[in-house]
Amino acid sequence: MPLAQFVVAFNGASWVDPDSVALMVMQSMLGSWNKSLILIFPYSVTDHIFAMLPCFTVYSSELVQKAAINDIAASVMSFNMNYKDTGLFGVYAVAKANCLDDLAFAIMHEMSKLSYRVTEEDVIRARNQLKSSIQLHLDGSTAVVEDIGRQLLTYGRRIPTPELFARIDVVDASTVKRVANRFIFDQDVAIVAMGPIQGLPDYNWFRRRTYMLRY
Repeated sequence: MPLAQFVVAFNGASWVDPDSVALMVMQSMLGSWNKSLILIFPYSVTDHIFAMLPCFTVYSSELVQKAAINDIAASVMSFNMNYKDTGLFGVYAVAKANCLDDLAFAIMHEMSKLSYRVTEEDVIRARNQLKSSIQLHLDGSTAVVEDIGRQLLTYGRRIPTPELFARIDVVDASTVKRVANRFIFDQDVAIVAMGPIQGLPDYNWFRRRTYMLRY
């Protein structure tokens, strides 16, 4: 394998957890990018509570900026998976063996930063990107039917788009910091890696970077 692949994930929220929408916004804040696509328009995948949705962004995420501009990754993808009673929130990354330490640092720094330094501008941008992704996804009968079926199985009803957007709009910077402190700050982390991963930091390194000393 010419490239290493690894995933950093935290315990996330279930489908019906009140903080699941905030995690959707946080995922949009971290962003996603793929080097194989046009550099000016990195690829961002927003996996919200209903589906995995493609959207495009122009380096709005600091994680994407670090990965793309410094050329330390082939791709990075934030994800937020919801299940019946739990979830997974994290980042999947692909990189060269000699870039793993820099990329791991960038990922952990940006994820940990959600616990203490969040601007309203970043949250508003992420909310708008998330709502755009939801609208773009529901562009055909197949996607709409899948969306209806998933919501009926999960909630027993279909949540109208205005109601979902209203839930997204109430997420602000203080909400993001509170939810990040619940799921990320000083929490156990799951690491999965394969390929030439000799340069990837060990588990204790990742665990120590789930929190930062703040004065």
